[in-house]
Amino acid sequence: MHTMTSRNRLNSILGRTAAITFLSAAGTLGLHAQQSAGTAPSLPPVSLKATLAAPLDLSAPEDLKYSSSTGSAELASVESFDLSGGAGQPPPRRRYGKPNYSDSHTNADGSAKYTFFVGGGFTLPVGGSHSYLTTSYDFQAGAGRNFNKTFGVNVQFDWANFGFQTATLNKQLAIYNSTCIGGCGLTQLGGTSHDWSFTLGPIANFYSSDTFGAYAVGGAGFYHKTANFTIPSIGTYCDPFYGCFAYQANQTIDKYTSNAFGVNGGLGMTYKFSRFAGEKFFVEARYVYTFNSYRPFSYGSANGSNFNVFPQNSAKTSFIPVVFGVRF
Repeated sequence: MHTMTSRNRLNSILGRTAAITFLSAAGTLGLHAQQSAGTAPSLPPVSLKATLAAPLDLSAPEDLKYSSSTGSAELASVESFDLSGGAGQPPPRRRYGKPNYSDSHTNADGSAKYTFFVGGGFTLPVGGSHSYLTTSYDFQAGAGRNFNKTFGVNVQFDWANFGFQTATLNKQLAIYNSTCIGGCGLTQLGGTSHDWSFTLGPIANFYSSDTFGAYAVGGAGFYHKTANFTIPSIGTYCDPFYGCFAYQANQTIDKYTSNAFGVNGGLGMTYKFSRFAGEKFFVEARYVYTFNSYRPFSYGSANGSNFNVFPQNSAKTSFIPVVFGVRF
């Protein structure tokens, strides 16, 4: 019993001695490590102000000079670039002017050089023309050359159609019955009038936005006026497969023509669905005046010449066509 107690005490002493020896050795090694680190050379101090003030080195690397995508002028400008304010300065800023779109179809300001338009509407006879003509339809087609966004010139064809006042037809019917033109005892008379023209004139776009526009337009040119009087008749048509059949037709019994110089002028508005659309819808109204040479009423001579029982066709003519159409 006493012997076992002595052995346990001896083991405890040996364990404590080993632990103290291990800790002493570890402390000695740590001290040597600190002394070694303390004797190592220290890094030089860093000055942030001096670093920022130092000039940048933007010289091109050697491998960049062999790149096929870098020109000699670019290399020279890069190598001479110096932020320190020395002799080498960065290249001057490039100045950009207004874009130039000029080509075979576009003006320098981006507007199209050429324009085309087509439209239709109705005619309103005014002045003296209103006393014998009535409202009917109008057709218009043309093309233009634009010099810029504001000014251009148009050439166009117009067909202005008219009807006759009832009083005019009744008066003519009495004249034809008295002379037996078209047969005596006529009970019904019809007829139409039209004025077709070729004109050339300027156009000025005085307002323009992404959606709406407004313009003034004018023109001058040749006008051909026609009056045609008819009576109802029966026509016959024969088809090789279905045979012949009769149909209601109008037979011309008297016709007048008159050529004249005329002028026109008016205003119009345009509309685009978007700023990128190439087409513009337009509506315009013009005043048209033609300088016809008046020929007086006459039953003609004995040989039938100079017969003119409708002098209104040679009278000066005025009307207002209102047209809706598209420009592209």
